[in-house]
Amino acid sequence: MPSPVGSPTSCQSVTQTVNGPHSFTIKGYSLAKGMGIGKHIASESFTVGGYQWAIYFYPDGKNPEDNSTYVSVFVALAIEGTDVQGSLRAHTFGPERKGQA
Repeated sequence: MPSPVGSPTSCQSVTQTVNGPHSFTIKGYSLAKGMGIGKHIASESFTVGGYQWAIYFYPDGKNPEDNSTYVSVFVALAIEGTDVQGSLRAHTFGPERKGQA
């Protein structure tokens, strides 16, 4: 039944933040460097906040503008069509930090 004219209404929007760790180790990084701009190494999918995610690592950069000078790392939903945002905090370790995170 419609509410009478002038009756107060209300609604609420709740934005939730969920954090979840994931470790993605690339063994033989020096061999991956030089595989080509736009070519990536993908992690297996993992779940955070009820959504499937994957990490994409581009050893020579994702775009030609990167000129193989920079690496690119992205986190993305493994399933398209969902309006969710994600962020990534990455750490790199050389061989001297083997086994430490």
